[in-house]
Amino acid sequence: MQRRFVVYTDLDGTLLDHYTYSFDEAVPALRLLESEDVPLVINSSKTRSEIERYRSLLGNKHPFVTENGGGIFIPEEYFGRSPVCDKRSGGYCIVELGAPREELKAVLESVAGETGIRLRGVSDMSLREITEITGLDPESAAFVMERDYSEPFLIYGDETEVGRKITEKGYDCTRGSRFHHILGGNDKGKAVRILTGIYRSESPSIKTLGIGDSLNDLAMLKEVDFPMLVQKKGGAYDEDCRLPNLTLAEGEGPAGFNSAILNFFVRYQGKTSS
Repeated sequence: MQRRFVVYTDLDGTLLDHYTYSFDEAVPALRLLESEDVPLVINSSKTRSEIERYRSLLGNKHPFVTENGGGIFIPEEYFGRSPVCDKRSGGYCIVELGAPREELKAVLESVAGETGIRLRGVSDMSLREITEITGLDPESAAFVMERDYSEPFLIYGDETEVGRKITEKGYDCTRGSRFHHILGGNDKGKAVRILTGIYRSESPSIKTLGIGDSLNDLAMLKEVDFPMLVQKKGGAYDEDCRLPNLTLAEGEGPAGFNSAILNFFVRYQGKTSS
């Protein structure tokens, strides 16, 4: 199947409201993507279990990316020719890019010891703590703990020093909406490059859109043809997330997602019809 576009999107604070986790304000754009047969690829820091839940609510059947690029999950027989996989499980061809979670936890423990700065990963938190931090219900919060390729954590001290130490050890640290995340050789951008390459093996002229809200999305936005940034709560844009060709979408979270998609396709259809 020849496709014209693929859209990569973050979840928290982008497609989902930062506090309510609702995507209601994005429904018109979601319907447009479906009617135009444009794949919507979720590219999130969330776990496989969390993303599968939202894919079910959205009726989404497309590939998705977990844990900040830690894993790419491609439904079996989605592409005409099956891509190279690291493993197959649960009806997916899985491309693994991230380091094992236990390895990442050990790095955090080492950094905390060397800096004297308290770091608290989600694996050290109770279910109640996670619900209080995220605002999720207990069932959803439990999915946060089911990680394979990342460890979200809180920093009680100098964030710059912690980030520097993590980098010195050969790992990456990025900031999301609620947590910092330690990563091992993976990011959202690398996953986009790989998955876009697979899409282009079947649709060579396909164009890519990316929508995010924070620094954690910058690697993804750098890899797409049309990067878009939505407003955070309060109406501001993340000052650390800047690109020369970045479109600043009007609206917070899902409202911004909605305006970004609708405005893009109005402009695109205007160009193709002129």
